[in-house]
Amino acid sequence: MVSNEGESESPPLPPPPRKRADARRNEETLLEAAGAAFLASGVDAPVRDIAARAGVGIGTIYRHFPTRADLIVAVYRHQVEACAEAGPVLLATSDTPHGALAQWIDLFVDFLVTKQGLAEALRSDDAAFQNLHSYFLDRLVPVCSGLLEAAATAGQILPRIGAYELMRGVGNLCIGAGADRRYNARRMVELLIAGLRPHPDTAADPHAPRG
Repeated sequence: MVSNEGESESPPLPPPPRKRADARRNEETLLEAAGAAFLASGVDAPVRDIAARAGVGIGTIYRHFPTRADLIVAVYRHQVEACAEAGPVLLATSDTPHGALAQWIDLFVDFLVTKQGLAEALRSDDAAFQNLHSYFLDRLVPVCSGLLEAAATAGQILPRIGAYELMRGVGNLCIGAGADRRYNARRMVELLIAGLRPHPDTAADPHAPRG
């Protein structure tokens, strides 16, 4: 805007937040590509393959993530956040709280079974990985707890089911899921979630102890 004579011009407006939004989208694209490469080839997937999937140059990856450990941590955190953010959305949009819980657990299974090579990385001595398990629990246990509480309040699952206990059970069912084609981990998890529904004998009083 042109100023009146003798008056100073107004300071320029700050740039719109579009650049930051674009930068976030670009980073998410890169992390999604890295996650897909890790699923296909493990966490030692060549950087050139990740760059090709993301449609960027290798230098772009190293500019954002100077080391492979930085990239692994970023992918892990990105996927944990996606799983955490999905919980409230599913609870708000699903027909029933039990349906929201079942859909979220399905996403959680996706998270667990696509971590090819990550378990070995997390057991390494690299300091970058030391806090990831705590981060995982801090973000996902409260989300699962909220879904369980909603379903229990609606009388759709048994009461007093602990989120950590359930997630640990799902995790155990997913161990080695890709090593035996005869074993369908997702099917077993579906049976587990179906089994959370109240027993007919306790339908009238969901808080009554079972014999």
